[in-house]
Amino acid sequence: MSPTGGVLTAVPTALLSLTGSGDQPPVTIPRDPAREAARRELSKRMYHENDPGLFQRALNAVLDWVDRLLSAAASATPGGALGLVVVVLAVVAVLGALWWRLGTPRRQPVSAATLFDDHLRSAAEHRAAAEAHAAQGHWNQALQERVRAVVRALEERALLDVRPGRTADEAAAEAGRVLPAHTDRLRAAALEFDDVTYGGRRATQASYDRIADLDRDLGRAKPILAASAHSTAHNTRQGAAE
Repeated sequence: MSPTGGVLTAVPTALLSLTGSGDQPPVTIPRDPAREAARRELSKRMYHENDPGLFQRALNAVLDWVDRLLSAAASATPGGALGLVVVVLAVVAVLGALWWRLGTPRRQPVSAATLFDDHLRSAAEHRAAAEAHAAQGHWNQALQERVRAVVRALEERALLDVRPGRTADEAAAEAGRVLPAHTDRLRAAALEFDDVTYGGRRATQASYDRIADLDRDLGRAKPILAASAHSTAHNTRQGAAE
């Protein structure tokens, strides 16, 4: 017996005791007792076995609210529902174009962390680690290790003092003073290290190759030491005076 059929047929049955049998004349029943008898009958569990559960009722309420919201938006949009669809597609297209044009939002580093951890490794060890990461396509780690190799190699050549707390930006600025021909590339390498390490950017093979080329070029570069730079400046001033 369906819930609907049960309600329609069960109430008269429940009230037979008050109204009499079908062969007897109808009995006039006051409104309040009749309503109370119907309420007691309909409150029985058998009539509510197929009622939706709490989750289903909540889901139905949400769906009804979304339907009313979309209907209101469609009625307020020129062209009705079709116009609303066109507007939504246009917004999605604009957002997609901005994402494609600007890329993933870049997060600024929250702090200037250091290049090296407490474990001291040589430039050769950093290069080996970088090449191992590159062979597996782990470009973020490969780039980080290659930048560390660049800085450690300059420290091993005594072009930079050994300072564990140095950041990539500090290393690039200090190295640029003794290797001025590579200042821009050193700064670019430090920026890429910060972007990958703290800015949420992803390195590529091309960015790693740029750092590897810089590492090789610095190994062949002749530094301009402070004494040499002072002598060159002195000779230049002396020649100008003559």
